[in-house]
This record gives sequence, C-alpha cells and structure tokens, in this order.
Amino acid sequence: MKIALCQLNTIIGNLDYNKNKILKGYKRGIEAGADLVICPELSLVGYPPRDLVEKSEFRKAVIEKMEELASATNEVGLLFGSITEDDDLIGTNIHNSAILCFDGKIQFIQNKSLIPNYDVFDEMRYFEAAKDVDVFEFRGEKLGISICEDVWNDEDYWYRRRYSENPVKKLLDEGSTILINISASPYSYGKRKERREMLSALCKKDNIPLAYVCCAGAQTDLIFDGASMCFNAKGEMTRLGKNYREDFILFDVENDKPLDVITEGTFEEEVLNSLIFGLREYCSKLNFKKVIIGLSGGMDSALVSFIAVQAIGKENVHVVLLPSKYSSKNSITDAEKLIANLCISQDNVSIQPAVDKILEALSPAFDKKFEDVTEENIQARIRGVYLMAFSNNYNYLLLATGNKSEMAVGYCTLYGDMNGGLAVIADVYKTDVYRLAKFINRNKEIIPEEIIFKKPSAELRPNQTDQDTLPPYDLLDKILQMYLEENKELNEITSEIGNDKIVRKVLRMVDLNEFKRNQAPPSLKVSRKAFGYGRRFPIVQGWRT
Repeated sequence: MKIALCQLNTIIGNLDYNKNKILKGYKRGIEAGADLVICPELSLVGYPPRDLVEKSEFRKAVIEKMEELASATNEVGLLFGSITEDDDLIGTNIHNSAILCFDGKIQFIQNKSLIPNYDVFDEMRYFEAAKDVDVFEFRGEKLGISICEDVWNDEDYWYRRRYSENPVKKLLDEGSTILINISASPYSYGKRKERREMLSALCKKDNIPLAYVCCAGAQTDLIFDGASMCFNAKGEMTRLGKNYREDFILFDVENDKPLDVITEGTFEEEVLNSLIFGLREYCSKLNFKKVIIGLSGGMDSALVSFIAVQAIGKENVHVVLLPSKYSSKNSITDAEKLIANLCISQDNVSIQPAVDKILEALSPAFDKKFEDVTEENIQARIRGVYLMAFSNNYNYLLLATGNKSEMAVGYCTLYGDMNGGLAVIADVYKTDVYRLAKFINRNKEIIPEEIIFKKPSAELRPNQTDQDTLPPYDLLDKILQMYLEENKELNEITSEIGNDKIVRKVLRMVDLNEFKRNQAPPSLKVSRKAFGYGRRFPIVQGWRT
C-alpha cells in the first residue's frame, strides 16, 4: 500500500480554506499513485478549535464541508480530522474524529479514545471519548486508525501511563496490519526526538508499520512543527517530513528503505527556528505586515529584533529608542549598532519630557515624594504609551520583549514593557537568551558583543542592574526550572541549591506575580511548561504566604 501524508498548515475556523488544503493534498496523492491520502487531526476545523465547537452554526457548517470533501473522492481513500456529533444526550455529544472517505461517501469514522486534559490540552471540556475502537478493511489491509493522544499510552514504553486504556492495543488485537495516527502535537524542545523513539518502539514491538501525520503551523501560542514520520515493521523510520512547513510524503509501506537522519537539532537551532516560525505565523494569520519593538540596547529586545527580521523581513521591522535621563550613552550606541547590523528602520523619542510632566502633575497629591518603584514604573508605562501610539498610528504589531525569568518573578511592568500583541521570548529563560545570542553570532557579529557582555539593567534609576533585585540569572533560572517545569517544591529545591532564603524569595515572587501573567500577551511555547493556557494557578491563594 502507498499512503500519502499531507502535512498541512490550517487556520482555525476557516473551513473553506482548510477544505481546499485537504482537497489539494488529496489530488496530489491521486497523481502520485497513492492508495490512501491522510491529513492531520482536526485538519478541517483547525487545532485547537476550543469554544468554536460549542457553536451549533459552526458544527452545522463543518458537517456540510465534510460532505463536500467526501463527494470529491473516488476510489482512492481520504482520511482527515474533523469534529462529529452524536445524539445520546450524555456529555458533550461532540467527538474528535478521523473521517475516512472514498467513492463519494463517508465510509468510516473513528473517534478519539484518549481525551487529554493536562498542560495546554483541554479536550475533555469539549469532546467525548470513543465508545468503540475498530479496524477498517481497505485495499487488502486492515487499517488501525488512531488520533494523536491515542498512540501515547503504550504500557511497554511509558514508565507511568495517563490512561488505563490502550486503544492501539485494541487495534492490534483486532488484526490491524497498518497503524495510522493523525495528529496535532504541539512542539517543545525534545519532543520530536521523543516521538521518534516512542513510535519506533511501538512498531518494533508489534512488528507493524505506521504512518504518523502531524500538522505544521502555529496557532497563537502553540507551534506545530510537522516532522511527520513513517516506520516499517522493524521500527525503522523510512520517511520524515520537513520541520516548520507544509510537506507531502509518499510512504510505500512495503518497499521504503530506512532513513539515517537526525530527527532534532540542537537546542539553539530548534528554539530559534520555533520562535521565528511562530512569529511569522502569528503575523500572517492575523494579517500584520509590520512589527514594532521598543529597543533598549539590552539583550532581550536585541534578540526579539533579530527574530522579527528573520520572520518577516528587515523592511517590515521598525524599532523605537525611548531614552530617559537614566539611559546610558552605551545603551544608545549599542542599539544603533544593532540597527545598522540588521538594516532596520528606527525612531528615537525621549520619554523624559512626559515623565517630568507626570511627576510634576502628581507631586501635590503625593506630597512631592515618590517611592522609587513608582517613578520607575511611570517611565516604563510612558514607554508603553509611546509604543502603543506607534502601533495604533501605523498598524504595527507591538512585540513584547520580556523573557521567562522576568515573567516568572514579576520583574516587568504592567501596562509598560508588558504591552504588546505577542510576547516572543516569554518562554525562554534569560540564560537561554544569551545562548541564542551567541549561536546567532557563531559566524559573524550580528548582535553586538557589547550587548551580550554588559550587565543587564532596566535603567530606571542610576547605576541600576537586574541583580540589585534578583539573584544571578544562572542561579535564578536553575530554581525556576525546578519549580516551574519539574514541579519541585521548597524543600526539594533547597536541598539542591543550598540557600533556603534565596529559594524562598524566588518562589514567593513567582506565586505573588500570577496576576501579572494573567494580563500578559500570549507567548510562543517552546518548553514543556510555558506560562499561559498550560499553567493555571490561582491569583488569590494562601499557599506559602
């Protein structure tokens, strides 16, 4: 059997656009001599559709498009992801389904069995689990069709499983001769390598070939890297889709030769490519042609500026320098050097006149005395006002430049440097920001060395550095990784770090600043545990007060 895998980039809710993508892939599969053409999970509606599925008008339109797709088929099979409904009046009645069509009709539907409800996944809110798991005989083969999570629960691979059921085992018990998994699996560093190892182990153990198709695209904060994979019955990978782009793969189940390729690049390569792709997708799908960035002369805004140039082109990136009386001369010259290296346009607008006027206006009410943080935040918020003015006036997308370390401990200003439509590096720790910068400069200097090696500072008061308030970033990030991603608590972290006072301070800062993160722009997810939809903690709480 020959299976064509269509690695598609869809738009959530744009049914005609998605339908045409599926049809185009189907026609290409027919031309290539495929017996079956497969498309990713929920490829007709886009993933994740979230509360769109609760709209009856939307569900009705989905059914119409499913019928249109089915009517366009001939004897070659077409398998795609969609939502379906039943009417048993129990639960949501909505399913995440794989739809198999040929000869002008929908011939078979397999619903998803394992409905994830962790991290960024909230499918249990919308979907019912499959009542049955069945194979389907097609062209002399017994197809074992599963959807994304269904294949992530093999008892021989995972030390601890999330579910008691194993739908793939049921398919094997029913005599499946080929496994097919249609997927929309969000990327984080290390996940592609894990997918390959898991799927390879499954095929080798059960002596069965497998076609795994994943979407490629970014939907707000979630990045889908593509990298669809095919394996022979020995567990050897024979096909690998492109990363971060659409692709078409023809899998000859019996005759393809094993591939000897690297599945995943270095941390720096992968994270940088993910961020560039995620920003490009965000701009494209929201129809933003240009972006604006507040360029401080510091590391974070320099990295975001580089990413923006790679994502949408230097001619579409505009930066604004917003100096105050506390801005060092070096910050301006360093920023100007970066601007020259990137060949981007700029404005330079001092915030000091506006800051002076606000302080003057507030002085009577404040008895002419300002706390340091008050004056500092006024500066940051004036910068936010100026940047939003540029955004509004020229229809630029404002990019927030804060990193994950700052977001974690609240070292950022609401309605100031947190302003923006997208937080590009808010899932990248400060120490990793420097790793990426050095990687960018591996062949020639793009981000000025002066920026990389100077002490980080918000420059909101004389001689200020980040370490006046925070522990050194290498120590801070180590604590944050254990707390946020490994879910370790105070005693466990202290036993490794050896400084109870610092650990307690950092954890308290994380907990107390949940209110800021709830008001932050969406951030591109590149780690196992990002802020946003996948990490939900209460703002008002009494744990470790």
